[in-house]
Amino acid sequence: MTGVTIRPADLPDAGRIGEIYDEAIAAGDATFAVGPHPESERRGWLAGRAATAPVFVAETDGAILGWSAVAPFSHRSWFSGVGEYTVYVAETARGHGVGSCLLADLILKAPAFGYWKLVGLIFPENVAGLALARSAGFADVGVFRDHGRLGGTWRDISIVERHLEQAT
Repeated sequence: MTGVTIRPADLPDAGRIGEIYDEAIAAGDATFAVGPHPESERRGWLAGRAATAPVFVAETDGAILGWSAVAPFSHRSWFSGVGEYTVYVAETARGHGVGSCLLADLILKAPAFGYWKLVGLIFPENVAGLALARSAGFADVGVFRDHGRLGGTWRDISIVERHLEQAT
C-alpha cells in the first residue's frame, strides 16, 4: 500500500490501538483476549513494554490504520531471540496491504531488538492472518490442539515461524 508510514507507537496512539484491537476481538477469530481495551488500559500496556517488545503503528494522513508488535516468546533463556509477533488492521483498512506493510517492517526491524526468529500463534479460522504470514515467508509448523478457551469453547492455534537469520 502506498502512502503508509510505519513508526514506533507513542502514548497518544493508545486509544486507536485499543479500538483496532477491540474490532479484531469482536470478530472472534483473532485472539483469546477479551475487551474492551480503553485508552487508559492501552497507555499502561504501551508504557509497560520492555525495550525488546516494540509496538509500531501504520498511518496514512495522520490516521492509524493498524499496529504490530513483537515480544519475547518466553521468559526462559534458552528461547532468547525468539519473538512472538502480532499484527492488527482496522476493519476499514483490511485488504489494502496495511498488514503486509506492518509485517514486512517488523521482519526487517526485529533483529535490531535481538530476534533471530519470529513465531505467530494464529487461530486456524483466521484465514487472513494465516495468508498474511504465509505471504511474508512464514512456514506452517504445527497446531496446538485445544490450546485455550474462548467463550467457553476450546480453540486450536496454528503455529507459523520465520527465521530471520541464523541462530548464534
